Amino acid sequence: MNEYVQFIKRIGLVGFTNILISLSGLIFIPIITKSFSTADYGIWAQVTATIALMPNVVNLGLPYTMVRFLSPEKDKTKIKDSFFSMMLVVLVSTIIMSLIMLIFSNQIADAIFDSKIQILYIVLVISFFACLNLMLLSYFRTFQKIKIYSIFLVLQTYIGVFVSIILTLDGQPIENVVLGLLVGYFSVFVFMSLMIIRELSPGFPKLKNLKNELKFAIPTIPSNVSSWVVDSSDKYVIGVMLGAAAVGCYSPGYALGSILLMFLSPFAVLLPSILPTYYDEGNISKVNIFLKYSMKYYLLLTIPAAIGMSILSKELLLLLTTPEIAYGGYMITPFVCLGALFMGIYGITNNFIILEKKTKIIGNIWIFVAIFNIVFNIVAILYLGILGAALGTLLCYFFACLITIIYSKKHFKLPFDYLAIFKIILASTIMGLVVRYLNPVGLADILIVIVLGIIVYFALIFLFKAIDKKEINMFKEMI
Repeated sequence: MNEYVQFIKRIGLVGFTNILISLSGLIFIPIITKSFSTADYGIWAQVTATIALMPNVVNLGLPYTMVRFLSPEKDKTKIKDSFFSMMLVVLVSTIIMSLIMLIFSNQIADAIFDSKIQILYIVLVISFFACLNLMLLSYFRTFQKIKIYSIFLVLQTYIGVFVSIILTLDGQPIENVVLGLLVGYFSVFVFMSLMIIRELSPGFPKLKNLKNELKFAIPTIPSNVSSWVVDSSDKYVIGVMLGAAAVGCYSPGYALGSILLMFLSPFAVLLPSILPTYYDEGNISKVNIFLKYSMKYYLLLTIPAAIGMSILSKELLLLLTTPEIAYGGYMITPFVCLGALFMGIYGITNNFIILEKKTKIIGNIWIFVAIFNIVFNIVAILYLGILGAALGTLLCYFFACLITIIYSKKHFKLPFDYLAIFKIILASTIMGLVVRYLNPVGLADILIVIVLGIIVYFALIFLFKAIDKKEINMFKEMI
């Protein structure tokens, strides 16, 4: 029981961390959208999308490889050699990618940053530290130092947002506001580097395990890049086809819906570092138990959140942004909410494939999904505008989820509690009908209805016995 309690505690910690990170975006959205034009906010959205892209490419899948290979490792010399080998590869690949982007800087700035080349230069520096920071964060994640991992993740976000808010309120142009993000990434890079150097005395790595690590890592690159394509490339396509103002209308609705992915983050962080030990020992029953409860708890939180957020999307965006953005983009949120739900199911189910080290399969899935996304977006945006991009995101996450489930079922017996999932869907639907009937307007009414919706939902969950006594006792022990 204690190991499951510890698992839930860590889920709670990482979950709380991701709630804080998600709130940082919501805090900044009303400030930046009401201080800059919709087009300038669109540029900001392109900045964050580009910063998210770089680590997916230049890190070569090594952060995930570190978790899979080093989490069961006890020999400090092997850990040191592997870690610094991976860091060296990432450093070299980051420099190469930065040079390539500099060569094509004018073209990139014209296409996505409204010809503001200064922003591109700042983004390149931020992306450099973002790539290195992801590796350093993965070190703490690998060895389940979740408190340290969570602290640095929050600091990286909030230092950047806090400085950006100050610059915005000071009336600085969007080019200078972007510098706030650089402060956050650089500060955390310094602190993490010093901490890890104290634990692992630096030295030139022997690179003897690098071949096997890259053999595992390289096939995940298409998956990482393709998932970014699905998640963020729609903003690029919208920017090219409809302009920065359309990106500004699209992004807040998308950001609101994608908040649901914060419920996936604890499982995405913890499961890859916990499951390999049991799997390599042949303890499949333990693996199944962790995956069963992970899926159940994920859906327990995400399904009602998706329904409630979809119903309240217009009212929430009116509070957070301008009427122009809210009325132009509120229909984006329901599509993204449902897509995020499917993405979470995929993110838990794909652990079966990863444990078998069949990363090439995941890469193939996401290559297909990414190609579909780009082609669909070009056609759908032409006819449906920004709503077409949201529909493309939903379909891509659905296909990735469906293909992964079909493949996994051929090789594994999926250990999920289908009766409990049905009860969760039923309770969420009833809660959604209550929220829809009340139709709140204004901050006070929305807060009251959210609290009422939570009460109704969990009352139904206990009434339907979607959570059993063993789980209740487990939560009590955790507390």
